[in-house]
Formats: sequence, C-alpha cells, structure tokens
Amino acid sequence: MALLSRALRVAAAHRGWSPSQGLRLRPRTSTAGPTTKKSVPYQRTLKEEQGPSAVARGPSQPLPSTASVVVIGGGSVGCQTLYHLAKLGVSGAVLLERERLTSGTTWHTAGLLWQLRPSDVEVELLAHTRRVVSRDLEEETGLHTGWIQNGGLFIASNRQRLDEYKRLMSLGKAYGVESHVLSPAETKALYPLMNVDDLYGTLYVPHDGTMDPAGTCTTLARAATARGAQVIENCPVTGIRVRTDDFGVRRVAAVETEHGSIQTPFVVNCAGVWAGAVGRMAGVRVPLVAMHHAYVVTERIEGIQNMPNVRDHDASVYLRLQGDALSVGGYEANPIFWEEVSDKFAFGLFDLDWDVFSQHIEGAINRVPVLEKTGIKSTVCGPESFTPDHKPLMGEAPELRGFFLGCGFNSAGMMLGGGCGQELAHWIIHGRPEKDMYGYDIRRFHHSLTDHHRWIRERSHESYAKNYSVVFPHDEPLAGRNMRKGPLHEELLGRGCVFQERQGWERPGWFSPRGAAPVLDYDYYGAYGHQVRKDYAYNRLLGDEYTFDFPPHQDVIRKECLACRGAAAVFDMSYFGKFYLVGPDARKAADWLFSADVSRPPGSTVYTCMLNRRGGTESDLTVSRLDPGLQAPTLAPTFEGDGYYLAVGGAVAQHNWSHITSVLQDQRFRCQLIDSSEDLGMISVQGPASRAILQEVLDVDLSNEAFPFSTHKLVRAAGHLVRAVRLSFVGELGWELHTPRAACVPVYKAIMAVGAKLGLVNAGYRAIDSLSIEKGYRHWHTDLRPDDSPLEAGLAFTCKLKSAVPFLGREALEQHRASGLRRRLVCFTVDEKVPMFGLEAIWRNGHVVGHVRRADFGFTIDKTIAYGYIRDPSGGPVSLDFVKSGDYALERMGLTYAAEAHMKSPFDPDNKRVKGMY
Repeated sequence: MALLSRALRVAAAHRGWSPSQGLRLRPRTSTAGPTTKKSVPYQRTLKEEQGPSAVARGPSQPLPSTASVVVIGGGSVGCQTLYHLAKLGVSGAVLLERERLTSGTTWHTAGLLWQLRPSDVEVELLAHTRRVVSRDLEEETGLHTGWIQNGGLFIASNRQRLDEYKRLMSLGKAYGVESHVLSPAETKALYPLMNVDDLYGTLYVPHDGTMDPAGTCTTLARAATARGAQVIENCPVTGIRVRTDDFGVRRVAAVETEHGSIQTPFVVNCAGVWAGAVGRMAGVRVPLVAMHHAYVVTERIEGIQNMPNVRDHDASVYLRLQGDALSVGGYEANPIFWEEVSDKFAFGLFDLDWDVFSQHIEGAINRVPVLEKTGIKSTVCGPESFTPDHKPLMGEAPELRGFFLGCGFNSAGMMLGGGCGQELAHWIIHGRPEKDMYGYDIRRFHHSLTDHHRWIRERSHESYAKNYSVVFPHDEPLAGRNMRKGPLHEELLGRGCVFQERQGWERPGWFSPRGAAPVLDYDYYGAYGHQVRKDYAYNRLLGDEYTFDFPPHQDVIRKECLACRGAAAVFDMSYFGKFYLVGPDARKAADWLFSADVSRPPGSTVYTCMLNRRGGTESDLTVSRLDPGLQAPTLAPTFEGDGYYLAVGGAVAQHNWSHITSVLQDQRFRCQLIDSSEDLGMISVQGPASRAILQEVLDVDLSNEAFPFSTHKLVRAAGHLVRAVRLSFVGELGWELHTPRAACVPVYKAIMAVGAKLGLVNAGYRAIDSLSIEKGYRHWHTDLRPDDSPLEAGLAFTCKLKSAVPFLGREALEQHRASGLRRRLVCFTVDEKVPMFGLEAIWRNGHVVGHVRRADFGFTIDKTIAYGYIRDPSGGPVSLDFVKSGDYALERMGLTYAAEAHMKSPFDPDNKRVKGMY
C-alpha cells in the first residue's frame, strides 16, 4: 500500500522533478498499448460478468439484414442514443459494439454528475441525464442504475472563483436547480475533513451525485431492447458503405462488419476515441484527439462516508466519493497524448505516469489533509477523447448525409449522455434536435479546420489544460491562432488591433492605444519542452480582462462606441461569410429558404431569417438580389436567371453553408451555392459622418433619394469596383463595402485619409456588441437560436406570413401564433452601474421567469442593457400586457438589481438615425 504523500515524494524525486520547479517540460505522448490487467475501483464489471473479453468469438446474436438506425459504440452515449431512439418509437434500431458494452472509455469513468455549468443548454442536458438515471430507468425496468445522490461541492479559494459560482447559482434558479453559497465555516460543518483555511466560500448543490457506468449502460440496453432495439456485442465495424444519389449527394447505405453487413439509412458514430477511425471509413473528418486521463482510488477513510463530491477548480482536482474512499483526479497542463490509438483496446488501462499526475495529489492533500496518511488502493489511467473547443461533436456530418456524430465528450460522456442521446434521437427522427445544439453541432467548425492537425492538437490541448479555469466573458484562445486572416490584418495590427478568434478567423476585437499586440505561436503553457512566452503583450491584455467587473479596457471601447455615434467608425468585417445562390431554381430556393420576401427588384437588400421545420431560427442574414445584366467577375460569378448574394456572420458561416446545402439537397433545387468568403473583404463605415466620408471615396450619389436604405449598387471606391450596401448593424447611417481581397487595403487607406478630418476611428467587435444591443439588433446564437422562433424574438417583420408563399418553418410559425407565444424576448435596462454578461436570472413580481441571454453596457444611454426570454410561471401565453405589467429585477451573483422592461429599443426607437435623420 502506497501513501499519497509518499507518491508525491517519489514523483518529486523521479526524473529530477520538484514542486518548486513546476511541471517538467518534455513531450508527453504514448504509443504503447494499454496494460490489460489492473486493479480497478469497480468490483463488478461487465468484463467479469460475461467472461474474458479477449476470447475471439462471433457476435452475441445474428445480424439483421436491415436496420432503421445503426449506433456504433456501446458506451454511455451509444446506449443513451439507442434507448432514446427506442423510447421515441423507432423500431429496428441496432447498436454494434466491437467488444462488450462500456469496454472502451466508459467503464473506467468516474461517473460524476454536476448539474450546474456556465451554459443554459448544458444545464438542461444534465437535468435530463439525471432524470433518466435517477428515476426513469428504474421505473421502466425495476433495476437500480447505481445512481447515488450525495451532493456536489465547488471550492473557491479566490474571489473571482466565488463570483463564477454565484453566477452559476443565479442561472440555476431559472432551471430549478437548488444550490447554496456556503461560508468556510458552513463548509467545514458540512465536510468536517476539509481544510477551509484558504477558502473564500463554496457552492453546494445537494442533488448532484454519481452514476455507475456498468449499471447505467446495462439498464439502458435492457430498456431499449424491451422496446424492440437490438444490442449486438463482439461485432467490430469494418466499413461504411456509401451511395451517391441522382443529384450527386453522398448518403449512408450500409454498415459492414466482420460478420456481415446491415443496410441502413442512418449511422451514429458513438465510438469515443475510436470515432476518428470510424469517420475515416465514411470519408468524414472527426476533429478530436485521444489523451490519457487518470485518477487514483484511496484506501478507506474514516468519516468520509456520505460526503459530497468535491471540485477544487483552482487546484485542478476533483474528489469523488467511492463508498468509504475517494477517487482523486484532475486536469493537468501536460496531459499525455495517445498517438496511435489501438483498435485492440478493451477494458484496459495505461500505467499511470506519476510525474504527470502528482500535481493533483498536492492539491488533494491540501484540501483534505487526512489524505496525506491515506493509502492508494488502485490507479486508473485510461483514454478519453478531447475536442478543440471542449464541446462534444454531434449532428449530421456535412460530408455524408445520414452519418451522425455522438462523440468527443471531453470525459463528460456519462454526465451529458442522457441529454445528448435524446437530442441525437430527435435529430435523426425529426431532422433537428429539440434544444439548441449549435454549440455541439459538428457543422460549427469550418471545413478548413476539421482535418488541420496542428489546429486540432493545439486547441484540444488548451481545452484540456483550461478545463478547470474560470470562464470569463472576454476570454480568447492562445492555441490554433492565425489560421485565417483577413486582407486588412497586418494594416490593423499596426494600428493597435487586439484580435479575437472565431472559427479560425482573426477578427478585430478592439484597438489598444498601447500599440501592436500580435498573436504568437502557441507555447503549450510551457508543457512538452516549450518555453513559456515572456513579455507577451497579447496574453497580458487578455489577462487584464479576466474579471467579472467592468474590464480595464472599458474606456477604450467606450470611445470607439461614442465616436461611432458622434462622428463615424470603420469596422473590418471581412471575416463574414459571403455566398452566392445562383441557378435555374435560385428564386424557388430563396422563396423556400428565407422567411422574408427576398424576391424583390434587383438592387434590393433584405434582412431575413432562415428557419427549421419547428420554426426555430437557423440564421439571420442579409440577402441582396443581383441584376443579371450588371455582372462583375471580381464580385460575383457569371449566372443566368436569378441570383442572390448572402452575407452571414463569420462565426456561423459553416453552419449557414451546411443548412442551405442540406435544404437544397432535400428539395432538389437546381442551383449552386458558391462560397466567396476568402475572395472578398468587407469594410463598413457607420455613423453620422459616414455619408460625408464615403461621398469623397465612392463615385456615386449617396443621398437618401439616390441610395436608399436596404439597397446595394456596384460602385468604384478609390478606383476599385466594389459592392456598396446601405445597411446598419449599429443603428447609424452607414454603408458596407464588399471589396475584392486585393483592393481592400487601398480602399481602406482612402477611407482613413478622408475620415481623419471628420473624426473617423477604427472600432472592433466589442464596440459592435455594445452598439448593437443598445439599438436592439439581434445576434444569432445569443438572442436567436435554433429553438427560438422569430415571433418570440420580436422579428415577425422578417416573416412573409401575410403572403401565400410557402417557406421552411411557416406551418410551425402559424401554429405558434395561433396558440399564443409561450415566451418572449424582452429588453431590460438597469440604472445602477453594474456589469452583466448573460446568465443572470430574471425576476418578475417575485418569481424567476427566465435568464439573460446577452448583456452589455450601452454607452450612449449610459446603462446596462440585457436581453432574455421570459415565461409566464402559470404556463400560459406571454402577452404584451403580461410583459408590460411586471416589476422586474435581474439577479447578478446572488444580488438583484431593479430593471425596466422595454418593448422597443431604448435608443432611437423611431429608427431616425439609420435613415440619416440627425
């Protein structure tokens, strides 16, 4: 028996490592196979129950010739997906497991379930998992899943961490999750063995708990098979057969195994760290990496029984109750990559590398001092899959119709499996999930990144290393940067631009008066032999903004905003997605795709939404009708008939592309979608002086009569042909110049030269966020999501419901309108100068009725502004009278602030400024 304290001393002596030196810096990779025999914390596993897994034998039952859906992988997510497919009435679904259920990564998971995370969607997903494992399965099968409700305790050893937990507590109130912020003394009373001397406080969630992987998956399988599903073990998949339809679209045809094939239109890749190999069988890219993840199980600890599970984020360690012992694990800065993933792995483990793991022991002993004299019963080190943004990979792959992903769960597959399994089932059956799953949808990644080895590796490492970091509102990654640069990148960098990263694009965030702050190559935080960058200006600026207070650069952003309101600002929006929809059926496709009437005369530009079948908003964008007689090869492809130019947010461009492509395929429209995002830049000039500035740069009359709002023209700017679009995303007079890439720098310099005498300034997306929320303009995926209808969001004007023209989602909208809206997006202002960022609880007449989706400070009105959807606690429709009649408050970190609800934007409600009326 080894003591934890002795393990720490051995690790300190091993290879010259010492705590004072920090992590030893050298590569941490593994090509070795797993250790097959290991002491593990589970006394009863499926391996033991069903015999040695290494014995070669055929499938556990004959393969059917056809299946409605084939799920590949018998871990937590695979079993949950099969269960929910069966529960939703799908007959003939089959799960194929190459060995035994849970034999990959699920069997050795810690099985923790924490109900609160800094995402409203994840709170809902976790709640569903908890319902399934704690109630539904036992009611359906009479079997106990192994669920234990012993509570969860989050440790805060600094003020910012406690503030983060208070934010979670406020969000939890909107979803009925009980939680309490405890003082150190209250924490000690709850957990007597804990050292609380260095604590600021804790967050206690009494209904958190743990799941047993084997018990849960066995019960899920039994419940699914009782409804007609099949679970076939000992059946490795060897290939995915693909067919190409009459329109050239690749679709799933069959799954091939060592023991025969199964014809099916749908495959769900739930293969965990092996998901990449399964994806390659189908020509699908799966951006994840496999890493070692470890914990140790202690000997018996007197007095630990019934204690809550503990997450000490600042020490990067978790303590999971294991009967009368603890499992101790965490996330380190130098995890070991499993370079060559073996397809022979089953119920196996790696030898634990104490040089890597020992950093967690010190934190564990500090938090629970009795561990210093407690022995180690077993070590558990197995593979887990991690993704570039620490979010799972789900949804239909853009490369292959009918091929779905349910993998890359970043060691949270047990926690999220129930909610995600349900959403995958809805996705397959109804063509989309019930909840907003954009953050998990594989289509969120630009296609240039999903097979980019450096980007995937760097970003996945940073996601792992920062897993327990405080989630600040204005954080940016250091890994995987400079992948996609706009044409003005170097020019703006020299002017002090501090860049943000969105799906590989470097976009302007704000402009620092301190000068250039370039983003440098990733240093892996000093791991794997890299030297930590010293005097790194960009990283220092990010660190300054690690706060839940007003950021220190608030005054800089304020100046950018007020300059736009008072004179003019120039914004580089080159990272926007820019598509052309052309072809014989382009008009039919546009009528069906877009909620607004975009079949207006050439030269018109329309703000519109794209919806899904449920009436949810898949996108908001602008659509410009092209004149086939005025074609410019540098700005648009040659086309016959109708053509449309689409401008969409750059962060969601791939999602838009995939949505449109799927609709075109499903409806068999004969038209092309052409991506010109890399070929064109976009320079936008906004503000009262924008007309005067651009009138000297453009060769066209910019008066209201000659160039009305929401129109576009081909014009010359500084001698270059550009598409000028009169639009505003900040609530001011302004134009966008869609410019060939090579012409962007000369056009920008010409604008700056003229604007210098009229107060023109550079501004970034931090200013856009503030200006747009002040005007009440919606942002997709904060104010608008795939489970939000435009009627709920106050965008009924974007829907051609008064016409007879059918469009995708129309029937659902008509049903919503007829039955009454069950929620509405409402604008709130707070007079007190208090920062808000989203997730704050919304109180109405003493009841929580929702939470804030997006918040920012409006510098023109000098108030905090927040937007959030509210519901009637009685469950009835939310009428305008209901909204107007309430007394509101917003809860920030446990404190409430009086708020005023607005039916219109509090800034320029009559839209005079966008019309040039100052």
